[in-house]
Amino acid sequence: MIDLKYSLIIEATEDPNFFGFYSPDIEGFTGIGHSVEDCLYKAKWGMEEHINLLKEKGLPIPKPNPNPTIVITNEKKVAVKTA
Repeated sequence: MIDLKYSLIIEATEDPNFFGFYSPDIEGFTGIGHSVEDCLYKAKWGMEEHINLLKEKGLPIPKPNPNPTIVITNEKKVAVKTA
């Protein structure tokens, strides 16, 4: 079982050696990893550090998600308009 208190989105990039991740539950929490497993590891500890930083600064702490999910997807492509 993966023990996360918040949901996590992991996005595969065009570079097979890099994945981006973020939590839709924690504003401003993002990171990168070299594999899905690396992202999960970094996110678990990074979320704790991020929450501790919010506490130190006296900022609002998001409530843990009672049913956190992990989504692994391809990164979203940005549409480019041509003139």
